[in-house]
Amino acid sequence: MAVGRVWRHLKRRKRRREAARRLYTAAVRQARDPILYTEGGVADTLDGRFDLIVLHVVTLMRRLRQCEEAGRQMSQALFDVMFDDMDQSLREMGVGDLRVGKRVKQMARAFYGRAKAYDQAFEPAPGAERRRAIAEALERNVFNNEPPPAARVLEMAAYVETLLDALDRQSPVALLGGEGDLPPVPPLAAAPAAEGGQ
Repeated sequence: MAVGRVWRHLKRRKRRREAARRLYTAAVRQARDPILYTEGGVADTLDGRFDLIVLHVVTLMRRLRQCEEAGRQMSQALFDVMFDDMDQSLREMGVGDLRVGKRVKQMARAFYGRAKAYDQAFEPAPGAERRRAIAEALERNVFNNEPPPAARVLEMAAYVETLLDALDRQSPVALLGGEGDLPPVPPLAAAPAAEGGQ
């Protein structure tokens, strides 16, 4: 009987891990959309790509945590999948074994700091206040306090709000099954008149 319970637990954990990997793949695919770099103003560097992956993973984790205990477990599995991927990526880039652990710890600290900032920014009800809070969080974290014109940052914040709203509408069953239906990245180039007014 005990062996049967252990086997079922392992199967559940494997299914959760596979679902978390599908969610992570969706987040990475979204974070690599060229619009976020060419029009959104994010630096197309290792740091810029990492910051966008964090942003998208945090939005997914926020929604998962709303899905009771199963969602919290999936949120942890998503985090684990992300950092397993970071570890593997560093090794593929030629970072030595002794340095990988240190680099991953640094990335984890950066993740937790950004996640806290985004979670606070996501707290207000949808609307102008939340959009401003998201824009401020993006300025500090994605743009490292060197943001493009304010109108462009607000366009990015509006995109993040769209992402949050789309995830809020998704069913827990779909998300827990690894189906993260993220909306397409819209055009983000602010109108010239808006930028000229900065």
